[in-house]
Amino acid sequence: MEKHRIAVTRTIAQPAIERLHNVGKITIWTERQPPAHIQLMQMVKDCDGLLCLLTDCIDAHLLESAPRLSVISTMSVGYEHIDLEACRRRGIQVGHTPGVLTDSTADFTMAMILSVARRIPQAVEYARSGLWSTWDPGLLLGHDLLGMTIGIVGMGRIGEAVAERITAFGTNLVYHDRIQRTDVENKLNAKIVAFDDLLTQADIVTLHVPLTDQTHHLISYPQLKMMKPSALLINTSRGKVVDTEALLHALQNREIDAAGLDVTDPEPLPANHPLYELPNCLITPHIASAGAATRTKMAHMAVDNLLAGLKGVPLPYPVI
Repeated sequence: MEKHRIAVTRTIAQPAIERLHNVGKITIWTERQPPAHIQLMQMVKDCDGLLCLLTDCIDAHLLESAPRLSVISTMSVGYEHIDLEACRRRGIQVGHTPGVLTDSTADFTMAMILSVARRIPQAVEYARSGLWSTWDPGLLLGHDLLGMTIGIVGMGRIGEAVAERITAFGTNLVYHDRIQRTDVENKLNAKIVAFDDLLTQADIVTLHVPLTDQTHHLISYPQLKMMKPSALLINTSRGKVVDTEALLHALQNREIDAAGLDVTDPEPLPANHPLYELPNCLITPHIASAGAATRTKMAHMAVDNLLAGLKGVPLPYPVI
């Protein structure tokens, strides 16, 4: 019996790769940068299964070049990089890896909130620069979380996990979501508010929404104008939820105090982008889920989906 042919668009956890070697002939893209679209098309043209990442554009043109393809498994929660309608027309099953990165992302969000609020990156740079000569009561004053109002935009799994963690700091919680979460309200004394009210009330606004037509540039010039001049903006969701030029303007003009971004638009942000020059903007390279155990679990979930699709049975973590 002919073995399945499988394309994997990046090096992932070795135990997960070994599971694929047991069932098929594997082609792995081992470069650090993702394959160009033409290279990806070449990889998948004779494949039965594809394990991809968010950085891979899986469009109708690519699918047309891969007539044998029956399953696509993305090692990510998001799937906006995949043309789902084209997959439906072809009967291709699509899976993703939901839920697994909730705690890692919530932990990282807290790390970013604390880093931005207490100006930790500036403090590290100050110490390294040789300027640290004495204890100074006015040096690098930041924000105390105690008593702050935290505005959580999107009270899904990650938003709730952040809410659970940040209440330990004696904060007040408001949130905005399409669905009222009375369970979270009762457990954490959180209050649902209109989006505009959240922006005007919150000392820290943290974003935990998927990227959709409705959330694209959810934070732009009008929303930043509504926020307190002392407010902090944290984004560990998707880069395009925030209008980059509007944020640059707000930070340069101190319309808000500071921002922390683990995701950007564009992504990656070019090395010469002026946001990097601002001391009140902390940027990290999309690493909120980068716990070793979490990434290994994600790889195994992606393989679970792929193996199920190759067998022609329903995926354990389906998108379609």
